[in-house]
Order: sequence, then structure tokens, then C-alpha cells
Amino acid sequence: MRPFFATISSLRISLASAFLLAVTLSVPSCNRPDKNSSGSDFARVVQDTNPPVEPLSPEASIKKIQLPPGYHVELVASEPMVQEPVAIAWDGNGRMYVAEMNTYMRDANATGEYAPTSRIKRLEDTDGDGKMDKSTIFIDSLVLPRTILPVGDQLLVGITNIQHIWSYRDTDGDGKADEKKIVFRNDAIDSRNLEHQNGGLVWNMDNWIYPSRDNLRYKYKKGKLLADTLVDNMIGQWGMTSDNYGRLFYSEAGPGLPAVQIQQNPAYGALNFADQYSDDFTKPWPIIGNVDAQGGREALRPEDNTLNKFTSGCGQSIFRGDRLPADMQGDYFIPEPVGRIIKRGKVINRDGKIYIEDAYKEKDWLASADMNFRPINTYTGPDGCFYIVDMYHGIIQESEWTKPGSYLGKVIQQKGLYKNRGMGRIYRVVHDDFKRDTRQPNMLNESGNQLATYLDHPNGWWRDNAQQLLIFHNDQAVVPELKQIAIGEKGPLLKQPSSLARIHALWTLEGLEAIDKPTLFKAFTDSDAQVRKAAIWISEFYLKKHDPEVIEKLATLKNDSSPDVRIQLALSLRSHKMPRTDALVRQLLADNAKNELMQFSFATFTTSQKMQQAELERTRNLSPADRELVTKGATIFKQLCATCHGPDGKGINVAGSQTMPAPPLVGSPRVKGDKILLIQLLLNGMRGPVDGKTYTDMMPAMGSNDDKWIASVLSYIRNSSELGNKSSVVTPNEVADVRVNTPVIPGGMTQQELEIFKLGRAERTNWSKPDAKSDK
Repeated sequence: MRPFFATISSLRISLASAFLLAVTLSVPSCNRPDKNSSGSDFARVVQDTNPPVEPLSPEASIKKIQLPPGYHVELVASEPMVQEPVAIAWDGNGRMYVAEMNTYMRDANATGEYAPTSRIKRLEDTDGDGKMDKSTIFIDSLVLPRTILPVGDQLLVGITNIQHIWSYRDTDGDGKADEKKIVFRNDAIDSRNLEHQNGGLVWNMDNWIYPSRDNLRYKYKKGKLLADTLVDNMIGQWGMTSDNYGRLFYSEAGPGLPAVQIQQNPAYGALNFADQYSDDFTKPWPIIGNVDAQGGREALRPEDNTLNKFTSGCGQSIFRGDRLPADMQGDYFIPEPVGRIIKRGKVINRDGKIYIEDAYKEKDWLASADMNFRPINTYTGPDGCFYIVDMYHGIIQESEWTKPGSYLGKVIQQKGLYKNRGMGRIYRVVHDDFKRDTRQPNMLNESGNQLATYLDHPNGWWRDNAQQLLIFHNDQAVVPELKQIAIGEKGPLLKQPSSLARIHALWTLEGLEAIDKPTLFKAFTDSDAQVRKAAIWISEFYLKKHDPEVIEKLATLKNDSSPDVRIQLALSLRSHKMPRTDALVRQLLADNAKNELMQFSFATFTTSQKMQQAELERTRNLSPADRELVTKGATIFKQLCATCHGPDGKGINVAGSQTMPAPPLVGSPRVKGDKILLIQLLLNGMRGPVDGKTYTDMMPAMGSNDDKWIASVLSYIRNSSELGNKSSVVTPNEVADVRVNTPVIPGGMTQQELEIFKLGRAERTNWSKPDAKSDK
């Protein structure tokens, strides 16, 4: 497993050339660079192979940051104004909310981690100089806040171990929340390890709110979140993002995957390719030694102690601003807090399939030589610039992997990393050739007509917030103007709506439940493929009603020139099964036999349906108690274990890697065989080679979970047709018996130790008797 902040669980698009031109023209000529500003000519120089751990001032830390020529870092806020920041978000008036995990990893044992003393602060820049100068505690006494999302004048918040989502509001203008309501209720306690719970919340272009993890998404309706169940569990971890067209980007730290679920919307199921990012994109290039990597010496380059592979990717973002070089727009940025770097990838669309390629060769866009620099989240800001959340914390790995005796536990103690806490910085990246947008947003107080004009803003932050606020206020008065924008007509609000404005107008109409067939049919013929794609996506409103007129209009797009349009057509039609839609899907598949994404997507879709049906039939033959265990275990597996073992139990292939993060479970003799050995493995974790093969991750100890949790997940992997295993279930009583007779082994058990324990049991006749219990 990997550090929490990359873990805390569909990419398609390069920006249309017309948009790039529009953005470039929107910048004053004195700010326009005359050449490509990627800065590929800068050199990587390793500063220190065994760097000092003493904290630096923000000013000194900035001097340790390396960026390409022309880029610079500015301080926006730091301690004591913010402490242990993990996420930020701006409301429609540009006020910044900061989630602080004030109890995170105060020492290697995570002492007091779940104390309700964390906070969310609201920061303001009252004099317009770009630096925060006013701070209020918006919400106090929280347990490790994980997700924050401004919606209108409210802030949606999720915290650790609880699955409710709350709405907070400041009704008297003092900067402190005085109204708290549950907008989504889920009374089940989230018993997963801290790093495996939801770590993101995004209001996407399609007006669904997506978390980074699990199988739900939400629509905001009249002060409540209405949940929709997805086809598959999403297994993204800490942070998530979307591009200009609503494509979501997840990442998984566990198996070291910098980008997952980037090929299609989660509503159509999970879809990944082994080659969806280049081998180079999985390799960080730090400028200091990273001796606190959980993987130990094997995770480091022998010549300079720098991290040799992704181990904690998190907090990714697609840059969508207008006050940095145009070649940044649409690029994918992901921090690696163990490597103290931020990697930059170029997003490439080939026949509808998305690829990410490293923007630089053997160096990264940003790298720091400060041992405590911990970039864990990135954003496009209201001012059109790039923002970085730096937790500035000594320990970044969650306590499951820092116990006494473990590699990290020793490093933490030797270097005193536990002393470096209570700090935190928020940075802005600027460029010499551009001036940041100093206009203070006032969107919460503006009319619907004014908000509609922002749908054509060159900065995606403004477009997103304008769309959300129009829907939040249910502003029906602006519907006629939105229809004009959607079909590209000159109107009182926009003289010549760009393709992005047209797309946002279409989705705003969808969110207002004001979309109509004339507008949609006009959009089907738009000159821009992404507008046509959006219109098909939105047409699912009519497909649910089996509208024959809409189906026939959609049929005219089956030979569209754009692969993106044809792929979306197949996705939308297959989700609403009727004889006519089935026939169209078959025709699309036949006519696009060489389109890898369309073919593979449909194959995984049909396979998933068959497996779900087989699993349903299988569980019908189990007793009610056993069925409950297997069903609960399936949820746990998809939420947690699939991260490293793969959703089908066949393992995960990391691009460019010769090894998997963890061994396959399908057909495994340990899974199907001795229950006690399997329980011990899960309680203590496992390290070292398995059957002579070395894997990139160790199996973490799961003993902190209760007996039913352990029994459920083991019952599922032993008795699941999806994994191809047909063994008996494991009961909570069996887990309890093994737990009291098994010593705690820090750092996990080796395969040899498991076999020795097994031999020992064979020689003992009193294994389950009270006097045979081992000391823990």
C-alpha cells in the first residue's frame, strides 16, 4: 500500500484548437509568450542524497523549489494562518476554504489521530495583493475532514469514518458556519483504514457530484443529495479532477497508478488500459534523496537515493486557467509527496482513447529540495493560476505502515520526522509572461444573466461556478438566453458563443430540467465534435423515456467523423436497451471494429453483466448468514482490495512494470486452502516474495478491523464466481479464535513464517484451547 495522501480512490481530450486560440487572444498582447513555454531546456540537479529534516520558513522553502524557466512560486498562506492543510476550495465570491487535518500522524503510532479537533478555515484576501490576510474558523471540532465542496452559499463536507455528507452555511456573515444540515445520510460507519476512505468530491459538468471512491454519485436537489448507484466501484483515492468536457481523472496510490478510470464516465463502468499512460509517466525525478519511502531501499535509485517509481500520487488536476502559458491548458498535473515533486503529463486523444505522456524527459515540472515539502493537492484558481496545497509535514505515510520495527518506523525515529508538524503552506504558481487575474469574484450576488456570460470565460473555474450557481438557484428566467447560447446564436448576452460556452449552456439547461428537443437536435449538428458528444450524453434524458424521435435523430450520428461522438453514442445507446438501440449498438460495433476503446468498453460491459448475474445466482444457494458475509465482503473487496489485486482478482499491470503490485487471487492455493493461514495473513499482513515472485507492495495488516469485517472479505474471495473460487466461507467465530491464538507481528508475516505457523499447528493438539493462546 501507499502513503495516505495519494490514496485518500476517462481522459480524453486535448483542448480544441479554437479554444486555445480564443484563450490566447483573451490575454493582452504584452502577456503573450512568443514561443512554447514548457521550459523543456531546464536541467535536473540532485541537491542532497540524504537531506536535513529541519523545517524551513516559507520563504526559504520556496527557494528550494525548481520549476522550468519563467515559472515562479508565490506564497498565498502559511502557518499559523493554516496548519496541516489537505484540500482547498473557493466559493462563488472567491473566498478560500481550507480543510485542515490537525491530528494527522503526530507520531509513528498516530496517537490521538481521531480526536475531534480538526477544522475548516475560511481565508480572504481583503486588500487584493494575492496573499490571504483574513482567517476565520468556519467549522471547528471535526474528525479529519476529507472533502469540501462549495455549492451556492453552502459548503458540503465529509469527514473521516462517517459516511454522512453535511451542508454548512454562514447565515450572519461573520465567517463562521452557524447552520448545519445532513444532505446525504448513510448511518454505516466507514471502518476502512484512514487512507482508503473517500478523498474527493467534484460537481462535474454533467451536474452529478462524484466522490473519488465507491459506487455512488449524487445530484443536488432542493438542499439534498440524491444518490445514484454506479456500475462499478470507483477506486480513486486522494483527490480527483475533470477536464473542460467533463472527463473525470482518478488516481490510485496503492498500486502506484498515477491515472485511472480516465477513458469513460463511471456511469458506464470502470475502464482502464495498461498503456493509457507512458512508462516514463510512472517515474518521478526528485532532486533530493527520499529515504522515507515506504518501499525502503528497493524504491530508491542506488546512485542518489531518489524515488524510482510512483508510490503516493495524489491531488491531481487538469489545468484549465488562462493566466499561465497556453501549452499548460488541458495538461495533467499530479503531486508525489514522497518524491516532493509535481509531475506534468500531456493528455493525448487518439481515436477516442486517452493517453498521458510525460511532458519532460527524466525531470519533473516541479521538484523541491525541502524534506518537509508535501504537495498533496493542486487546483486551477479563480485568478487563472495554478495552486498547490503543501501539508508541510514530517510523516506522510499512514500508521499501518509506520509501526515500530518497520522500515518507516525506524526512519521516523532516527530522523525525528514526528517533530515536524503543525505547519502548512498554500502556493500559487505564476509566469513571467502573464499577470494573474486580480478581479475578485462576486458570483454569489450576481444576476442569472451576468452568470450566463461567464459560461464563455477563458478560465474553467468561472465557467464551472456559473453553471453550478444557475442550477443551484433554479434560475428559469435565463433559459431563453441559454438556449440561444447552446445553439450558437448571437444574443444579448454573448455575441459569438464559443464551443465551450455552448457545451456549458447545454448542461446548464439539463440541470435546470429545461432542455428541449429542438435545442438538442440543433446541437447534434454543431460544427464542434465535443458539442455533439455533449448533446448525445444529455439525450439520455429522452432515451430513458424510449423517445423514438430522439432515437432516430441519434441514429443519424452513427457515421459521425469524430471517434469521440461515435463512442459516446455507443455508450448512451447501450445503457437504454430497446430493440432499436440494440441494433444501432451492433451496427456501431461492426462499423468500428478497429476502435479499441469502443470494442473493449463493450466487452467489459457485457462481461460485467454476466458476472453480476452469475454472482446473484451463486449467492442464492448460500444460507442467509453466509450470503450476508459474501455480499458484505464483495463491497469491501471492490472498495479496498481491488486497488492492488484488481477488480477481477487477476492482479493489476502497471504500465512499464515487470511486476504487479500484489499477487492474483484467482485460483490462489492460499485463498482456497487453509483458513487459519489466510486469517493470519490478513490479521498481520504479508511481506516479502510470494511463491518466489516479488511484488511492489506489501500486504498491510488488517487486524484493526473487527472479526465480521475480516470474515466477510475472506468469505467473498474464497466463495466468489467473479474470482473463480468455490471454497467455504469464513465465520466471525473462526476469525476470533485465530486472533487470540496469533501473535501480532510488526511489519507483516513472510510466506515462510506462515508455513512455519501452519506446521506448528499440525504438531499442537490444543490449538484452540485457552491455555494454548500466544501472547500478543
